[in-house]
Amino acid sequence: MDYITRSAAETEQLGVRLAAQLRPGDVVAFRGDLGAGKTAFTRGLARGLGITEAVTSPTYTLVNEYPDGRLPLFHFDMYRLRGAEELFDLGWEDYLARRGVCAVEWSENVWEALEDPITVELLRDPADETLRYITISGGRLHANLSP
Repeated sequence: MDYITRSAAETEQLGVRLAAQLRPGDVVAFRGDLGAGKTAFTRGLARGLGITEAVTSPTYTLVNEYPDGRLPLFHFDMYRLRGAEELFDLGWEDYLARRGVCAVEWSENVWEALEDPITVELLRDPADETLRYITISGGRLHANLSP
C-alpha cells in the first residue's frame, strides 16, 4: 500500500492508523534514509497504541521501551549494528517473547533476523522536503490505512 504524507504530523497520523491493526508480536521494519521520517512514524505508532510518553530516537541506547499502551512498544535503532548476530546479543528473542510491537529503524542491517515483518519504506521527495512517499507491505496487514 502506497501513501503520500506532506508533513511530520501526517506521517505520525499514518503511524496511528497502522497501530490500530497491530497485534502482539508484530515487527515493524523501517527502511529509509536519515531524516526520512522513521521516528515520526514511530511516534504515531506509540500514540495509536495509547502510549503517552514522549518517543525519541534510540540512536545511542539502541532500544527504548514504552510499556504502558494497549501493547508495549520496543523501539530499536540498528544503525550501529553490523548484523543479526549483534541483534541477538541485545536480547532480541526476549523482546519478541514479551509480545509487544518491535519497531526497528535501519532494519536492513539485521534483515535476516526479522521474520515476516511489516515493512515501512519512507522516501523523501528531492524536490519538496516536506513530502514523504511511504510504502507499507508484508506482515499481517488486513486493510488499507487511508482515512
